[in-house]
Amino acid sequence: MDQYCILGRIGEGAHGIVFKAKHVETGEIVALKKVALRRLEDGFPNQALREIKALQEMEDNQYVVQLKAVFPHGGGFVLAFEFMLSDLAEVVRHAQRPLAQAQVKSYLQMLLKGVAFCHANNIVHRDLKPANLLISASGQLKIADFGLARVFSPDGSRLYTHQVPMPLEEVLPDVSPQALDLLGQFLLYPPHQRIAASKALLHQYFFTAPLPAHPSELPIPQRLGGPAPKAHPGPPHIHDFHVDRPLEESLLNPELIRPFILEG
Repeated sequence: MDQYCILGRIGEGAHGIVFKAKHVETGEIVALKKVALRRLEDGFPNQALREIKALQEMEDNQYVVQLKAVFPHGGGFVLAFEFMLSDLAEVVRHAQRPLAQAQVKSYLQMLLKGVAFCHANNIVHRDLKPANLLISASGQLKIADFGLARVFSPDGSRLYTHQVPMPLEEVLPDVSPQALDLLGQFLLYPPHQRIAASKALLHQYFFTAPLPAHPSELPIPQRLGGPAPKAHPGPPHIHDFHVDRPLEESLLNPELIRPFILEG
């Protein structure tokens, strides 16, 4: 841990706290996930082991967050990742308006490329959600948090639990037919019928207007763990309360307390 200088706290997950740090010798900015062991006899948490194994099984890819190092520290250990400025949840939360269809296509395209790469390495993520899709300062999307990842059988013989969704056209009435068709192929329960990420990238959804946005057209991400936007204060209240003034002078309607004021 001595080789890193902590710059600030990014956030906290189920199995550790994440810090922004700088490598003392190289100056490289990284994200450090500190995982504490509650009891030494319990060993490494399963989720941390799955994350390490999944990322080490795969080669470096521009759509999957890079694990740079793993080392012991105190009563636990630390995972060093490449630093990413924000995540898709923060991008959507801070957007001034809903994402344009071209921007949605661009993010989905990068996500599918990352998923296709994971599946080509026989890794299924099992926890894809906006908070686990990190965004760089240049708009690059990368898949992160492989704590629930599993090695899967390419022949699709293993069964998983399933849920049946409502008709998509009822849930998403404003979505284009091409988008509904692609989404419907993602949600098929039998694995051999479900569209693969590599084939999804060739779906007509990506080749109809609007086309995926250029990275320069994507929202500028907010910094993870940054301060919340400040609320704009309204005009000062003309009836501000002061302890050295009678209470009735601080009320909008002094008559409301008139019956409770003792005379004399």
